[in-house]
Amino acid sequence: MTELQLIKVGMADLNATNEDRILRTTGLGSCVGLTLFDPLHKVAGLAHIMLPSSSIAREGQLNKAKYADTAIPELIDRMLQLGANKGRLEAKLAGGAQMFSFNTGNDMMKIGPRNVDSCKEILAQLHIPIRSEDTGGNYGRTIEISNDTGMLTVKSVNKGIKEI
Repeated sequence: MTELQLIKVGMADLNATNEDRILRTTGLGSCVGLTLFDPLHKVAGLAHIMLPSSSIAREGQLNKAKYADTAIPELIDRMLQLGANKGRLEAKLAGGAQMFSFNTGNDMMKIGPRNVDSCKEILAQLHIPIRSEDTGGNYGRTIEISNDTGMLTVKSVNKGIKEI
């Protein structure tokens, strides 16, 4: 068996492939790793989403991969260019942890859960089913998706490795 080539996806980044590759992102704390997969055409995509909405953007040139509301449509566009069919896309989510506890009632500080909720709302609006997720908690994750199988491998220091 040959070792598949790795495509690293950084923080506030996204990528897609239709070749024998593995997409990986590390350092998912409150960020969400969102994967999309077309099982027929074997196109996989991964976005490392930092924040729920671009409405809070302060940077001059908007980084679409940083926000759930812009990253998901951008990832879909890239996958369609590689031959994916939007009607066959399936989503998986990991991350969205609450890395720090705050003694305030302010939901603005709950970035992880807000990121997860935002991703789920956008996917529902786009009629893309969520096949599985490993979200929440208070620990970081590294994830990998292969475009061959669409299997999402979730690794964490305290929880080990699981495939979803």
